[in-house]
Amino acid sequence: MFIFTRILGKRQISQLTFFEYITGITIGDLAGFISTDIEANYLHGLSALMMWFIIPFTIEWWMMKQRRMRIVFEGKDRVLIQDGKILEDNLKKERITGDELLEQLRMKDVFDLTEVEYAVLETSGALSVLLKPEFRPLTPLHMQMKVPGERQPIEVIMDGEVLNEGLRLAGFTREWLFTELDKLGVTQANVFLAQVDAFGQLYVDVYDDTLEIPLPQALFLLYANLKKVQADLELFALATQNKVVSTMYGDCAQQMDDVVESFKTMIRT
Repeated sequence: MFIFTRILGKRQISQLTFFEYITGITIGDLAGFISTDIEANYLHGLSALMMWFIIPFTIEWWMMKQRRMRIVFEGKDRVLIQDGKILEDNLKKERITGDELLEQLRMKDVFDLTEVEYAVLETSGALSVLLKPEFRPLTPLHMQMKVPGERQPIEVIMDGEVLNEGLRLAGFTREWLFTELDKLGVTQANVFLAQVDAFGQLYVDVYDDTLEIPLPQALFLLYANLKKVQADLELFALATQNKVVSTMYGDCAQQMDDVVESFKTMIRT
């Protein structure tokens, strides 16, 4: 069963289509019958299992090749709310009541129906919701802010063991890792999980929950130094009597101020 299901796919239970749901139930029922019925012919049971593996596998391959077959076996998505209006006929076709629709919306953190612009019921049974523009979350793009790209944190210690592959991807060595652990005052054996973020900062979670581990401060220290440099440039501009030099320092101070403002998006306050 494990081998069959691994080959057939990795979808989560909530994402299974009706066809996949039926296939899974049948394979499980056959396996349970073979395991408990001592009078049954095991060869027949295994043959049935093999057939219930081959047929769905063939159909899934067929669905990947033709959209029409996907519609036949998986169905089509159905619009339930369009332009802020509930489509009652589509609700009836999907046999969904108003209470169930509201429940699905609440699961998407939508409690006011007037906030919804568009909602569609996917083939998996999940509800996708698009809010009206005025109710959508504010993003850096709306604020005309430039946000630098960021990679996902990389695990370098898991269950007290150093992950050499993670260190290699992060661009650090074991010596650097042990030095950082010494700074935090923790040992490798006491570390449950350690990650390196996109800025080279080490986050550590230890087995001893009573031990307080300081959060990484590298970015905050860099931010403070940048502000100090900007302040020094302004001071130099005010201290000199040479107008050309004063203007030069003033321009540099303004440029550094722009750098400091853009750097704010990179730190978590």
